[in-house]
Amino acid sequence: MKANFSKDNNVLIMGLGNFGGGADAAIFAAKSGASVIVTDLGSPEKFAKAKASLAKHSNIDYHLGYHDEADFRWADIVIVNPAVAPNNKYISIARDAGAVITSQIEIFFEMCKCTTVAITGANGKSTTTALTAHLLNAGLQQQSPQRKVWLGGNIGNMPLLDIVEDIKEDDVAILEISSFQAEQLAASELAPKISLITNLSPNHLDRHKTYQAYCNAKESLFRYQSLDENAPAISIFNLDDEITAGWLEKYKLQKGRCCKGFSVCEDKSLIENFQLLGRVNLYNLAAAVSICDCFDVDREILVEAIKDFKSLPHRLEFVANKDGVSWYNDSIATTPQSTIAAIEALDCPKIIIAGGYDKKLSFKDLGKALSQKAKAVILIGESAAAIREAIQESGGNCHIEMADSLSDAVLFAKKLGCVGDAVVLSPACASYDMFANFQDRGEKFIQLVKSL
Repeated sequence: MKANFSKDNNVLIMGLGNFGGGADAAIFAAKSGASVIVTDLGSPEKFAKAKASLAKHSNIDYHLGYHDEADFRWADIVIVNPAVAPNNKYISIARDAGAVITSQIEIFFEMCKCTTVAITGANGKSTTTALTAHLLNAGLQQQSPQRKVWLGGNIGNMPLLDIVEDIKEDDVAILEISSFQAEQLAASELAPKISLITNLSPNHLDRHKTYQAYCNAKESLFRYQSLDENAPAISIFNLDDEITAGWLEKYKLQKGRCCKGFSVCEDKSLIENFQLLGRVNLYNLAAAVSICDCFDVDREILVEAIKDFKSLPHRLEFVANKDGVSWYNDSIATTPQSTIAAIEALDCPKIIIAGGYDKKLSFKDLGKALSQKAKAVILIGESAAAIREAIQESGGNCHIEMADSLSDAVLFAKKLGCVGDAVVLSPACASYDMFANFQDRGEKFIQLVKSL
């Protein structure tokens, strides 16, 4: 059921978070005149910055540090943070009481008039999303300067509902969509006009429980695309990923759908101007270009625009060179596969700092890659022992250190590093055991390195 916001409604925001989505939803509901309560299990101190952004809205109350069942019975509409599992007991209480259950991303899709482009995948989706927006903006400005490209979704701190009424029909919204957001859209059978998947590998199994369930969430962005023979939905798949290549075969004969595939970029005119490291980024580049091709962007414009695109923060980001040792922040690497990609991107002796919150993923392949390609590995966090075991079981003999903190890990790395080495924070795990989020982890790493 679609949520209708008005001054007569009681709206509950479940999950304020620190990435802006909860605050965006709260502002949107408050502007409608509704009575709004924001509830989150996190302590009030944790959300000081988020609350400050809502200070001018007097019709918002805060119930932080707990959830109250009475709030969920009070609500006419509950806007649920993507981090909240669909089977959460409080959502069931609200639904049984007659509330409409929705999310920031569902409301956006229901209201947005322009062409929507969703980019998902296990790895590379943030870089691909930002790169697509950068290149497409250059192309559309050349074609029609009044058209605007909007960037948002899971890429972080990008409001959706606060801008949705400013988006015009001829504009384009480029959205990074997580598996959690895809689940929310699937609940309302919503999907974008153009969907692209970068790749698949196990992730978030602490939430989805099985790899198949995780894949099903991602596939919903294609499953629910609206099929119109006069204006076909566009579905774009990685041809070198076995599962996504299979999806192309599954969907390619459907009427009202145009299926496309991409592989690693081999266009020398693009590659020579591309500043990002590693083969994985050549896949991200190919994915971004495949979307731009849907809008007939001239290749010469792409060649020029790509010169200005730099790596996003926390994605194999160069931090400093200290006494001949290069330090890189790859805190966004929250899966073993993304850390393997970082290892393969750098052609020098590597000291890897890894470990963190355990998302119940296998470290077998990571252990093999570290044992074969790392000079040393320094492990932190609750998954440290499991990663050490995977390295040892692979038969490798790389040096392993166990550190109690990121600060200790940086000091270990400094002692081990020699001229020509690279030290890379690439955790292969989420950050929640020791940090607020991956940004917090990356920023602390940068501070520690610069203080050496």
